[in-house]
Amino acid sequence: MHEIIRLQSLSKVFPGPVVALDRVSLAIPQGEWMAVMGASGSGKSTLLNLLGCLDRPTEGQILMGGTSIGELTEAQLTGFRRETVGLIFQQFHLVPYLSAVENVMLAQYFHSLADEAEASEALARVGLADRLRHRPAQLSGGEQQRVCIARALVNQPKILLADEPTGNLDEANERVVMDIFQQLHDDGHTIVMVTHDPHVGMLADRRIELEHGRLVTIHTHDLVAAAPRTADQS
Repeated sequence: MHEIIRLQSLSKVFPGPVVALDRVSLAIPQGEWMAVMGASGSGKSTLLNLLGCLDRPTEGQILMGGTSIGELTEAQLTGFRRETVGLIFQQFHLVPYLSAVENVMLAQYFHSLADEAEASEALARVGLADRLRHRPAQLSGGEQQRVCIARALVNQPKILLADEPTGNLDEANERVVMDIFQQLHDDGHTIVMVTHDPHVGMLADRRIELEHGRLVTIHTHDLVAAAPRTADQS
């Protein structure tokens, strides 16, 4: 299967020093749904921020669709993110005075193309065709998360990155949102999802576990494999 993401000895060190990621190497095929799991502070969100072009690694390389992210200028990186990645967060980050369709169009605005018909179609895709003019305060938590998914989809990204997308939802809304992700996966989207919920993780094609910034375990359905140890880990 064609590879869309490759991480090569990826490390991220914050002042302190705090080693958030420690020489992570990983390949993600196009169309795969991968869940990233691990305890708080294990490096999950740091990994997602790097994949989302929101931060740069301290060491190592990220290849996305054959493009080496580290070689891009800031302006190129911003453009690449808009073209390639759709971001979905636990905190919805919706503008409270804008309607649902306007919040989705905001993503298009940063893409230099605002198209209300496309934004409305993205909302219809997540079951919100009847909520286009509602503001965030008029929507349930599950509906707000679906607006976020529509916003991530509207620019037709190759990769969807989701950080705890069900973390603020009750069981019923979690089920609705995960059904949407399942449909997106069936439609061929590559999904990388950070989650602490084992039930959510089980829906993915593959689960990886991080521990203190290191990739320690890979689960593929019922198969479990320890991550290969580097020479200095042995």
